[in-house]
Amino acid sequence: MPARRIAGLALPALGVLAAEPLYVLVDTAVVGHLGALPLAGLALGGVVLTQVSTQLTFLSYGTTSRTARLHGAGRRRDAVEEGVQATWLALAAGVVVLLLGQLFAGPLTRLLAGSGDVADAAVQWLRIALFGAPFILVTMAGNGWMRGVQDTKRPLRYVLIGNGLSALLCPALVYLAGWGLVGSAAANVVAQVVSAALFLKALAVEKVPLKPVPSLMRAQLGMGRDLVLRSLAFQACFVSAASVAARTSIAAVGAHQVVLQLWTFLALLLDSLAIAAQSLVGAALGASRQNQAKRLARQVTGYGLVSGIAFGVLFAALAGVLPKAFTTDAAVLAEIPHAWWFFVALQPVAGVVFALDGVLLGAGDAAFMRNATLISAIAGFLPLVWASLAFGWGLAGIWTGLSAFMVLRLAAVVWRARSGHWAVVGAVRA
Repeated sequence: MPARRIAGLALPALGVLAAEPLYVLVDTAVVGHLGALPLAGLALGGVVLTQVSTQLTFLSYGTTSRTARLHGAGRRRDAVEEGVQATWLALAAGVVVLLLGQLFAGPLTRLLAGSGDVADAAVQWLRIALFGAPFILVTMAGNGWMRGVQDTKRPLRYVLIGNGLSALLCPALVYLAGWGLVGSAAANVVAQVVSAALFLKALAVEKVPLKPVPSLMRAQLGMGRDLVLRSLAFQACFVSAASVAARTSIAAVGAHQVVLQLWTFLALLLDSLAIAAQSLVGAALGASRQNQAKRLARQVTGYGLVSGIAFGVLFAALAGVLPKAFTTDAAVLAEIPHAWWFFVALQPVAGVVFALDGVLLGAGDAAFMRNATLISAIAGFLPLVWASLAFGWGLAGIWTGLSAFMVLRLAAVVWRARSGHWAVVGAVRA
């Protein structure tokens, strides 16, 4: 597979992955000028809303896997129909999220922040922003089926149009219209509606049946169950890490946040390669080209390793400079090295793990990935993270836990890739 073909899928996918964090930065900058309270409300409300997309990623990743196999088998119509069913699931799940969110917005925000002005501001933002939940999920489903048919350029356009419009609308509603924090939430909903409408139009022009097919939706939910459990394992790890950091010291929390945001940013870059792998591996297996799928697995693993090494070298060189761009607090800067060198050393590991995640997701090997992630979390991350609290190991202990988590995942996905058991051919994985 030519490198340019992989790059042609990965680069637009990276744009889609980066669009939302970039919009959040714009939104944060706009609201930040209103004062500390609205900004805190946005931060808290955003955490709650983000859990929706985090826990329902099967609408994109699971759909890509199923769609790619059908596309590789030359059954584009059936592949797009998978997108239709994923969209129906997205709408149904979105309505449930909206209703439950309106019911529990107050209790959830008070659970996270306690009663007070911050929780009240978060509820105010969240009640409006939740109206975008069905459209967020429709966009995820749209990304899923389009990646499966190896079209990553249109999703990039759709997401950029929605978020670009909203980025212009946000300051207008917040300042000119005088809506304040509510204006930010309204602009957020506009972005989701516009992007979702473009994905729905893309389905309509394909001229495939648009009615729900329960049997297909049940099959998608089977993979969805495994991916949701996997996502919950990730959330348990990162929430635990943040909680232990918070109980260590204020400086430790700040340092952990700086390094974790850089980790998340690099994960986005590496995840774009995984998305390309997912689409191409799924298509190869759907076309019964098992050897090609295995060659792709080796190729993207090599790209992931090289990328990880490059990132590691780059951030090692920036160790004395880059943290100062995030904070001037001497205590935070003193804590950052306790996490920084773990972050640097883990980049090659992350490059391989994320690449093979894409391969195994493309193969539809969700049950194995669920088990590997749960075992790595239970045996690696969580014991070390909570031991850090008990024995006062601080950030070094927290990031030792993350290192154990990643090394266990590396061992699992490399073993699985070498075994070949994932490379099940056919338009639908048995």
